[in-house]
Amino acid sequence: MVVREDPEEDASDLECGGAQVVRADEAVAALSRCDVIVRSPGVSIHRRELVELARADIRTATPTGLWLSERGGRRVIGVTGTKGKSTTATIIAHLAATAGHRVHLAGNIGRPALELLDVPAADWAVIELSSYQIADLRCGPEVAVMTNLYKDHVNWHGSDPVYRAEKLRLLALPRVATCVLPAGNADIAAADHGEARVMLYDVAGAWHVTPEGINDGARLRIPFSALPLRGPHNAVNVCAALTAIQAVGLSLPALPDGLTALQPLPHRLETVQNTHGVEWVDDSISTTPESTIAALASFPDRRVILLGGGQDRDQDYSELATIAVDRRLFLLGLPTTGSRLVSAARAAGVRAERAVEVADMAEAVALAQRLARPGTIVLLSPAAPSYNAYRNFEEHGAHFRALARLDHPPQLDPA
Repeated sequence: MVVREDPEEDASDLECGGAQVVRADEAVAALSRCDVIVRSPGVSIHRRELVELARADIRTATPTGLWLSERGGRRVIGVTGTKGKSTTATIIAHLAATAGHRVHLAGNIGRPALELLDVPAADWAVIELSSYQIADLRCGPEVAVMTNLYKDHVNWHGSDPVYRAEKLRLLALPRVATCVLPAGNADIAAADHGEARVMLYDVAGAWHVTPEGINDGARLRIPFSALPLRGPHNAVNVCAALTAIQAVGLSLPALPDGLTALQPLPHRLETVQNTHGVEWVDDSISTTPESTIAALASFPDRRVILLGGGQDRDQDYSELATIAVDRRLFLLGLPTTGSRLVSAARAAGVRAERAVEVADMAEAVALAQRLARPGTIVLLSPAAPSYNAYRNFEEHGAHFRALARLDHPPQLDPA
């Protein structure tokens, strides 16, 4: 069944294959005949039609939710969090496979979960789960991993408290035996986890980050020099992955050698060009101020030109603005939130000539090329979603990549 939002829209191309096409005002009556409504994760359970149907005790589910229920959560490691879930899921799968275990990566990354229906029961599956999928899950994974929790996706969930609650409900779902959680987050620490065992990471006595690298308790196991992923936040993601593997009793590969072949995912602190001593880094996945702050921490001793700004989701840029002062950043503000980011930076003490609004990506890259000198990092880390100008963060990053690869030697460093 296809619900047509615009009654004037030509729906003839949707009617093939016996699909029933209804108008939005007919959706509740038409869907009330269903036992379960399988929705795309992008369709919010808070839509008026789905709220009415839920009151009538008609369930919704995503394809991932159907697969998890079919599997009963057995031998499934589910990974969620505001940021870092794709990377953490990838690290878990990489480490397990490198150690010789049969493991499948699926969900928001890897294969669609429904493609795992015929996977042997003895195999492990690592599933990345978004809040959109968790919101109506009925069965959880055997191990639930949480990376972090920041304000995000308010448009889908309706408010920040609802987003947090629907993200955290994963921890108390049926079949969750172990919750792997970061230390030091009050919301995560206070969340209901039912009768599940809790294993913390990034805390003394467990896998945690030190100034030298990653420790297992008191023992240094992975020096920072051996980590293939940039930034302290990715070291924390490795700690989460190691803890998840420990939680299910799987053996680990030799460390740090087992991480050698791990590659950063696209658009996550990805170097896309390095010429004339200027490094261009695509971090378009960073759609929150917190993730952009983490990206900046990956270059503690480098001169950075930051390209930030995107769709307005009521972001708070005050902490990022303070860091812009401390780091003496050049800040180029892209529409639409770039204007707020630039204003916040100037209010915090950044000189006006170092915090500038630009009209679009082409102007931002051209200005960055004029400002850069050897040793500079030009970092696209928008601290906002990109839907105001691009289909998604991938398209955003690809545009930056294409423009960055135009060869322009750096010019004289400005004052």
